Amino acid sequence: MPDRTLLTEDELTAGLAGLPDWTRDGGTISRTAETASFPTAIRVVDAVAVEAERIDHHPDIDIRWRTLTFALSTHSAGGLTRLDLALAAFVDEALRTVS
Repeated sequence: MPDRTLLTEDELTAGLAGLPDWTRDGGTISRTAETASFPTAIRVVDAVAVEAERIDHHPDIDIRWRTLTFALSTHSAGGLTRLDLALAAFVDEALRTVS
């Protein structure tokens, strides 16, 4: 499991290069995505919830009909860690594969 050590600016830049749909605002990264339907959005949230429980790292999620916004930060570390990048990659995968 990824650790909860704060990433350096170089590590963040490298990690976010592989997550082009995510934007950084200080110690948080976020992504908004539209799904095909409300039930699909809920299935994506459910998949992310299961993974979040597994790795004990929980995102902020805003659900607006078919539009989902995810925000990630490791609050206990005071910023962004490998855990955030790993969960962001999982969110991307869930958005691609859940239907």
